[in-house]
Amino acid sequence: MKPVIVYTTEHCSYCKNAKTLLDRRQIAYEEINLARDPDGRTQLSELTGMHTFPQILIDGEPIGGFNELLAADRSGRLRELIAA
Repeated sequence: MKPVIVYTTEHCSYCKNAKTLLDRRQIAYEEINLARDPDGRTQLSELTGMHTFPQILIDGEPIGGFNELLAADRSGRLRELIAA
């Protein structure tokens, strides 16, 4: 399985929903909370071009936030994205 990283912030319902979806699908992920890391937020924004949370990367490639994760799950594409 390819590595999954979920960048989050505090008090974020979309972040919680993304982690819940991944947990339900038994997809392991690393969570990186950037609530108190302005430099980390800047670097993430430069990497993904987005300022919202969560930001989800699979094998280093940004796939978007919760809505994109949900769409990939519903279409069956999520399993393809994480397959090694």
